[in-house]
Amino acid sequence: MHVDVLNARPGAAQVARGVPGRQTPLALKRIIEYAIAVVFQTPLRDLRSPTRGTAQTAFARQAAMYLAHVSCGLSFTDIGRIFHRDRTTVAHACGLIEDRRDDARVDRTLDLLEAVVGRLANVTLPGAARLN
Repeated sequence: MHVDVLNARPGAAQVARGVPGRQTPLALKRIIEYAIAVVFQTPLRDLRSPTRGTAQTAFARQAAMYLAHVSCGLSFTDIGRIFHRDRTTVAHACGLIEDRRDDARVDRTLDLLEAVVGRLANVTLPGAARLN
């Protein structure tokens, strides 16, 4: 049995196995966090912190939420659930990141991250079960 994690009932996304070739929302979050941590040189513990943190950390977290929406197609509600934020916070983050894309460096960085995350979101990774 396959579960469509993008349209599942609230809470189901956290326990769903997912669609073949598609990572669960929690696995997607981890893929995105690792990519963001490397590119923005931000420790994972800071990205996962319940508090805002520094401006650099907040921007990196906002970029992660933006990638979850744009590259992975997750709803604001699902993103809020996996990042432990309110869906309105996710919507605000996506708006801020979209505005920052006017900066050529930010735009290029996000283009590259979107490509990487988008590809990883649609493949079955070795050991992917450990990510869930």
